[in-house]
Amino acid sequence: HSNSIILAISKIIESGNLILGNVLSEFENQFADYCSVSNVIGTGNGLDALTIIIRAYKEMGIFKEGDEIIVPANTYIASILAITECLLEPVFIEPNINTYNVDERLIESKITSKTKAIMLVHLYGKISFTEAIKKLADKYKLKIIEDCAQSCGASLLGKKSGSLGDAAGFSFYPTKNLGALGDAGAVATNDHQLSDTIKFLRNYGSKTKYINKYRGVNSRMDEIQAAILLVKLKYLEQ
Repeated sequence: HSNSIILAISKIIESGNLILGNVLSEFENQFADYCSVSNVIGTGNGLDALTIIIRAYKEMGIFKEGDEIIVPANTYIASILAITECLLEPVFIEPNINTYNVDERLIESKITSKTKAIMLVHLYGKISFTEAIKKLADKYKLKIIEDCAQSCGASLLGKKSGSLGDAAGFSFYPTKNLGALGDAGAVATNDHQLSDTIKFLRNYGSKTKYINKYRGVNSRMDEIQAAILLVKLKYLEQ
């Protein structure tokens, strides 16, 4: 598909619109449809996607410094860095020896009054979400955050990775199932308030230039990466 990618990149260069343009919006809409979620927000990379989710929950008053997020002990460091960067505490759960994903039987014993979320990391393309975990989250009023860096395109009972929890972070690093030609990531969620907050946070805390609502970051998927991902998304199921 190299010719299609080269053509898409050429159109971006000719347009002169390289950041937060129509191509990113189109990718966000198409990827939201693919994942069966209401909102997708492009970010600079997968780590930023996870970090900004947690930052947004802090801005919304749902998380605070010192709160705990349950996370698999067997994961890539980005899952942990997203938590500690936001000054929350990771609480580690050992993996199931058959799946290498989190062992759902060990989660409840680690839940405390400070626990605010479970981060499910879908390793090796295998979804770690289970109904038992969902029941625990409901029982203790915990958010479920999916780390979908290794599971883009995977599904469980007809539901795509990224649509099973409250929010999901994706990486589009070149080696991923859906890979850009550089760093890129995204957040997927059905929570409109969370989505709006993330749109502020990824862009210096601003939606209107020079008017800053939050102390945000600079983490935006550029138009070239969005154009490449739009081409590749057509062939992901193949």
